[in-house]
Amino acid sequence: MENKTYIHPSAKLYGTSSLGENSVVLENAIIGYPQHGILTESIRSGKDIEEYEGAGTVIGKNAFIRAGTTIFSNVITGDNFKTGHNAMIRENTTIGDNVLVGTNVIIDGNVTIGNNVSIQGNVYIPTHVTIEDNVFIGPCAVLANDRYPIRGEYHPEGPILRKGASIGANATLIPGVEIGEGAMVAAGALVTKDVPAWKLAIGCPAKMTDLPEKLHQINQI
Repeated sequence: MENKTYIHPSAKLYGTSSLGENSVVLENAIIGYPQHGILTESIRSGKDIEEYEGAGTVIGKNAFIRAGTTIFSNVITGDNFKTGHNAMIRENTTIGDNVLVGTNVIIDGNVTIGNNVSIQGNVYIPTHVTIEDNVFIGPCAVLANDRYPIRGEYHPEGPILRKGASIGANATLIPGVEIGEGAMVAAGALVTKDVPAWKLAIGCPAKMTDLPEKLHQINQI
C-alpha cells in the first residue's frame, strides 16, 4: 500500500520525530518540540533550537493532527491518533490506539492513556494521570493533581480512570481519586472521593448512586 503521509509546509518536526504511514499533519503543528530542560540548555549554550537532533515524538499509522497542535518530545502514540485544533501534549506521555485528543486539550506530561479513548475539547489533564482503555472524557472536564495549590514543593498525584469510565462535561476530579471500571461522573460533578466500579457520581460534592441499568456497558469509541 502506498504511503500517503502529508505534512503541511508550515508544520515542524523536531529531533528524531517520526510519523507512521498515511498520516496527516496540518498547518503550524509542531511535533517533537524539545521539553523545557533541553530547551533551556540549548538557549543558554547559544544553540539554534531549529538544529535540535535529540529525542522526538513517535506517531503511529493513520494519524490526523490538526492545525496548531503541539506535541513535545518523548511522546509515543499508537495508530489512528487524532487531535483537534491547538491541542497540547507534553513530554513523557504514552497514548494507545484509536485515541482522540480534542480541540484545546492540554495534557501536561507524564500521562498514560490506553486504547479507544475520547478526550473532548477544552479538557485539562495534569501530570501523573492514568487513563485506561475505552474511557470518555466530556468537554471542559478538569483533572487535578495537587491537593494543596500553594507555591513550593508538591507531590503530584493525578486521578486514575479505569476501563470504560465516563466523565461528564465540566466535571472536576480532585487529586488521587479513582474512577472505577464502567463508572460514570455526571456533568458538573465535583468528585472528592473514589467512585466504585459501575456507580454514578453526581452533585457537588458528588454523591454515589447506582448506575442505571441501561448505562451498564463499556464505551464503544
